[in-house]
Amino acid sequence: MYEKILVATDGSPLSDKAVSHAMDLAKLTGASLIALKVIPRYPRSYLEGGATVELSEIKRIEAQWTEQAQAVLDKIKADGKAVGVKVKTSIAKSDLIAESIIAAADKQSADLIIMASHGRKGIKRLLLGSETQHVLTHSQVPVLVLR
Repeated sequence: MYEKILVATDGSPLSDKAVSHAMDLAKLTGASLIALKVIPRYPRSYLEGGATVELSEIKRIEAQWTEQAQAVLDKIKADGKAVGVKVKTSIAKSDLIAESIIAAADKQSADLIIMASHGRKGIKRLLLGSETQHVLTHSQVPVLVLR
């Protein structure tokens, strides 16, 4: 049924639930799992919404975000090994989260994308946007959303 399942995580408890379901589905179907964490780029100028910060400080912050992302992905990989699921990890550095998820699914030839939805409604959804909604409406790959 599925050969490659991409699961997008942000490291939150809700994302952990999506990872758990993805792991179970991968084990059930014999699929491999691609665990993806998208990390933002630090704003580099006042016009991008950030205070002006030394380049060395920006690099330190971005390196810290990358290390934290890798720790999340390493745990998923270890959990997969423990249950017999092959897990490949990937970090994407982009402010365009939904586009990065879709691009990763296409690049990896994923059969399914699994992700969580925080279920924001009303003004919060309008202001914060919905990465999940964007993936749902723009992906050519089927998407399974968990709440």
